[in-house]
Amino acid sequence: MKPKKTGEALKAAPSQKVWTLRLYVAGQTPKSVTALSNLERICEAHLEGKYRIEVVDLLKSPQLARGDQIIATPTLVRRLPPPVKKIIGDLSNADRVLVGLDLRPIGKQRP
Repeated sequence: MKPKKTGEALKAAPSQKVWTLRLYVAGQTPKSVTALSNLERICEAHLEGKYRIEVVDLLKSPQLARGDQIIATPTLVRRLPPPVKKIIGDLSNADRVLVGLDLRPIGKQRP
């Protein structure tokens, strides 16, 4: 089964950097739903038009976890731009997610 794609907010010109994010979930648990909602909110606020979110349900496609070495869900994997980064959890701490994705330098707080 192919991974579900969502968040196709690609309005970027071909020369612009497009962020490719993969969210691994295990079914429609409250944490999974919260993680996707938080991720979409963060992307719209900080990467408007320059991101692609791919949701992989490991209950339907468990073999896809091997490639990214997923050990817990939900897990967000930033595939592009390199380097690959992983964030485990429901992504409710926006500051941690922004630092983890290199969208905000470490130690810099929201105004």
